[in-house]
Amino acid sequence: MTKFKITALAAALALAGSGCAMLEPRLPAAQADIPVSWPMPEQGKVPVADAVAVADVGWRDFFADERLEQVVAQALENNRDLRVAVLNVERAQAQYRIVRADRLPALGVTGQMERIGGDVPVSEQYSVNLGVAAFELDLFGRVRNLSQAALQGYLATEQNQRAAQLALIAQVAGSWLALGADEQALAIARDTLASYEESLALSQKMFDLGATSALQLNQTRTLVESARADVARYSGQVAQGRNALALLVGQPVDSSLLPTRLDIGSSGVAALPAGLPSEVLLRRPDVMAAEHSLRGANANIGAARAAFFPSIRLTGAIGSASGELSGLFESGTRVWSFMPQVSLPIFQGGRLRANLGMATAERDIALANYEKAIQAGFREVADALALSQTLAEQRTALEALVAAAQQAHDLSQARYDAGMDSFLVLLDARRSLYSARQGLVAVQLAEQANRISLYKALGGGWVETAGTTP
Repeated sequence: MTKFKITALAAALALAGSGCAMLEPRLPAAQADIPVSWPMPEQGKVPVADAVAVADVGWRDFFADERLEQVVAQALENNRDLRVAVLNVERAQAQYRIVRADRLPALGVTGQMERIGGDVPVSEQYSVNLGVAAFELDLFGRVRNLSQAALQGYLATEQNQRAAQLALIAQVAGSWLALGADEQALAIARDTLASYEESLALSQKMFDLGATSALQLNQTRTLVESARADVARYSGQVAQGRNALALLVGQPVDSSLLPTRLDIGSSGVAALPAGLPSEVLLRRPDVMAAEHSLRGANANIGAARAAFFPSIRLTGAIGSASGELSGLFESGTRVWSFMPQVSLPIFQGGRLRANLGMATAERDIALANYEKAIQAGFREVADALALSQTLAEQRTALEALVAAAQQAHDLSQARYDAGMDSFLVLLDARRSLYSARQGLVAVQLAEQANRISLYKALGGGWVETAGTTP
């Protein structure tokens, strides 16, 4: 090989290795404009958990109820939406492999038989060739940038699958807890209905004996019918909750795995320690997916820029050709061909410039989406933190309210039985107790749902146990 050829080959290799770096622009920095840390609520009575590594807390470590863990595991195995997300990852991986294959020359064997006839004698020509067809020398990084864009698309799809898994876990846990709350509310309504029906039967007997008025009888009847309506309403919610949970799980859920009441100890994250940096948001799957999309869009700009420069395609083959099939591989039949092709864009009607403008706009859109994903994640965490304090205070207040309402009811019942208070006082005490008990269940459910939201917002839920990777 001559010195000139060696120099030319070295220059081509240098251009091929550095072309992507020359034409792909520097990745722009995101300007999300969020505080360096979250606005922390007053710690007060809210239990504090070390949530610095919430993204590493496995969902089996987060949920304390074994039944809930089993239901979540079934959902991860059978949920159709998650199955589609996994298949999308496999498809994106295959697409990346297809694009990556363009960076290597494709070798192929071609066999051909040609027969020519007419007014001239019939002639035959046989040939077999091994060669490369239209392999592009990636001098300016076009193919490499396209491969990088496909890789980032695959990685973004993989992160979207993790985000889908995280969302599914949160949905299953939320539906399971909501079903437990509905079951508990239904039990309260049934107990209240039974108590009211006993009072109605007693009032009916007293009315028949002339010991009470029709007003008191009908007031008692209003309590009974109101409680009966609540029983029917909560029964419907329980049935809907079971159907919703079965859809999320992807199959009917065994009754032994369903909750019978709301357990306030089902989840583990309550609040964050002061000073937790907002940088932990960068570990959220949706934020990471947006980042990969941004990197892929930036690589497409490099490919669009490379289209302005000449492209060189090589086609070559070596083989054997003969006029007779039996002599195809005999000596003296070797043939070879080498056909380099240089393409230089001169006039494209503005196509290349428009393609570059579109790639740049798509990069800017991806940057805005990335910044928005960070801002949305910050808001989700901040909202969950704000609610963690207020919901804890509400629960404490409602627990005290239920205790006070129970005492007021017992005293009103005793005073009514002793003839010291009217039935209206007892009626009001019953309504207050019933409302307080149902309100406590509602705020307990909201507190548990908020803990799950905080766990999800911090990027937890896509590993099964701490110290493992999916």
